[in-house]
Amino acid sequence: MARASPATARSLVLQAERRFKRARLYFGHGTDNARDEAVFLVFHALGLPFTCSDEVLDAPLAAAEVSTVEALVSLRIDTRRPAAYLTGRMWFAGHEFEVNDDVLVPRSPIAELILERFQPWADAARTERILDIGTGSGCIGIAAALAFPEALVDATDISREALEVATRNVARHRVGERMRLHLADLFPPQETGAYDLILANPPYVPESERAGLPEEYLHEPALALFAADEGLALIRRIFVGAANRLTERGVLVLDAGGTWPEVEAAFPELSILWVELQHGGDGIGVIRRSELTRMPLQ
Repeated sequence: MARASPATARSLVLQAERRFKRARLYFGHGTDNARDEAVFLVFHALGLPFTCSDEVLDAPLAAAEVSTVEALVSLRIDTRRPAAYLTGRMWFAGHEFEVNDDVLVPRSPIAELILERFQPWADAARTERILDIGTGSGCIGIAAALAFPEALVDATDISREALEVATRNVARHRVGERMRLHLADLFPPQETGAYDLILANPPYVPESERAGLPEEYLHEPALALFAADEGLALIRRIFVGAANRLTERGVLVLDAGGTWPEVEAAFPELSILWVELQHGGDGIGVIRRSELTRMPLQ
């Protein structure tokens, strides 16, 4: 009788992938398929970098290592919790962030625009002040601070628990001298001034869709997901507030996700440029202050 081959990182990834497919998990919190999810969890359990060599991937594992992987893979299947919550980390715009279930798992396509420094809509050399609305883990504001090393960044959230996570991520990425966190409902106090760039990833999922969402979403804070008025309530307030808080040439970048057709329909006179993203995703709108100030949004 042939002896079974010893388990390796590679074999455990393939095994986890098969199990995830059989369990019909939902992927949309940092990965979009069973293979990538398996790599993320197996490598985390084994403490492997994503750049490890084939030699490492095919090295025999100790029984304790196999058990650690098995426990994490089973937890993902049994609980349906997003992998980022199980590992306590996720990447955004090339940077690693601490996450827990007090914040959304970072995944906004705004990351693509941050890496391009919001060209061609923003003048990077003249972008001195940035506001991140609904910061959560702080990922958008921190990534923007790192992309614009001369800019000052304000970030708001209505959740104290989320701001505790953001505070740790600000310290982790050493941007505390240029980034301030505010416990606030969308906009910080008026005295903080005007902004060249406002970034917003607000709650936009209609309450009516809650029951039909995959179970993974229900582990995320409802406060950060759902909005009244068919998902438009906070977006409407952001349009009104941004008109008063942007500099003369300022730009609002809004992540409206799958609600973007409803946004377009609700504000037909507002010229919103919906960005065609190279790396997937949709619902990222760019709106100039000049548009917002002449619209009857009150």
